[in-house]
Amino acid sequence: MSAVLKPTQPANAATVADRLADFAVSFNLADVPAEVVQHARLCILDACGIALASGTFDFASAATAGIQALAESEGGYPVIGHEQTLPLRDAVLLNGILVHGLDYDDTHAGSVVHCTASAWPLALGAGLRADASGARALAAYVLAVECDARIGKLAEGRFQQRGHHPTGLVGTFGATIAAGYLSGLNAEQLARAQGVALSMAAGNLEFLSAGDWTKRMHPGWAGVCGLTAASLAGAGFLGPTTAYEGRHSLFNLHLGENHGVDPEQILMELGHAWELLDVAFKPYPACHFNHAFADCALALRSEHDLDPDQIASVTALIHPKQVNVVCEPEAAKRRPASAYEAQFSVHYLVAACLQRGRFTLEELAADAYEDPTILSLADRVHYREDPESTYPKHYCGALEIQLKDGRLLTHRQPVNRGARENPITTAEVTEKFMANATRAVSTQQAEKIAELVMGLDELKSLDPLAQALRTP
Repeated sequence: MSAVLKPTQPANAATVADRLADFAVSFNLADVPAEVVQHARLCILDACGIALASGTFDFASAATAGIQALAESEGGYPVIGHEQTLPLRDAVLLNGILVHGLDYDDTHAGSVVHCTASAWPLALGAGLRADASGARALAAYVLAVECDARIGKLAEGRFQQRGHHPTGLVGTFGATIAAGYLSGLNAEQLARAQGVALSMAAGNLEFLSAGDWTKRMHPGWAGVCGLTAASLAGAGFLGPTTAYEGRHSLFNLHLGENHGVDPEQILMELGHAWELLDVAFKPYPACHFNHAFADCALALRSEHDLDPDQIASVTALIHPKQVNVVCEPEAAKRRPASAYEAQFSVHYLVAACLQRGRFTLEELAADAYEDPTILSLADRVHYREDPESTYPKHYCGALEIQLKDGRLLTHRQPVNRGARENPITTAEVTEKFMANATRAVSTQQAEKIAELVMGLDELKSLDPLAQALRTP
């Protein structure tokens, strides 16, 4: 394939940003394997359903009101699930919040980036602005995901360890490349746009302290930064072309000294090995780190017909790099004060699964995370580090349940459901979409959206999809 870049070029021939730009300007959806295109469609369908469901939650109302207060007039760009339109950057920001707001959206395992939450709102908005075909918008989405995944996975989960949220930090670069692609930047402009993005990229984990809402805005903000960086570079604004290997570049700034990252690896088999296939769907509306434990709890409950009153204690075996996100501080994890805290608690999720036999959006309601029977069980949930964990390649885990009669029940989930090696079916993704979408729109409208998304690359214009995504 002519667009493939191999990491055999000498490092001084061109920077990583230069070569990413070269790849992007000649990118064509026709060069992408059919299975990758199909997976991309399903990721977008999943994201649209989640965004529609998000509109029924309080954080979406607050985000909409805050963003609309800044918009002096309607801008013509759709907000998923809303009748009113917004200016381009406002629409991208709000759509990103809606896609990511329930923490039900997909994750690229190796990079720990929620790629679609920034890539799709950007591709939709910038694609409409450029009057792009569905195929070109889908190509921009694929570009963004590939770049996000390759950049993020080099950190091997260390961005989180230093308090950064990779979806906001890394997602900015994929959004920039996709925005530049859709607006027709040349290679030099697109390389410089990545340098501009370096001064904008951000996202932190302080929301974990009290379950606040800032994480929800990170992917939308990445899209806003991408639009802005591409526009500035397209107008001749100069950004450094050494965003990944320079003295004050992404990895040096955010991973510290002696990080051991070789930015050249971003280019390894680019256009040949497709990272998008490693983007995993979420069967549960919770932090992806928790999914293996939900699978374990539900499997043990079903296999042994467990009565929660029989349980003396539960131990979750987890990778040490995941502990600070979903296990600590334990007192707070056992008593989530909000839906968001509940989603980031191994203790609550395991207890809810064992008590109710499921983990759905209903388990994010106050009557669930305040349920004394669930909280009593959460007090008996503990954790310890897992020497067999393969994180970040997989979001795996194991549970040990000690029963009051002395029996020890164990179950290990080596690969989270929805991942490439343990996939859910197209029918299951569609079922999830319909369940989410019909919280906000009719079955007929949801089916129309599904039809348009799954035929996205055949659309001459994005307008029919943009109209279908809006609702009074």
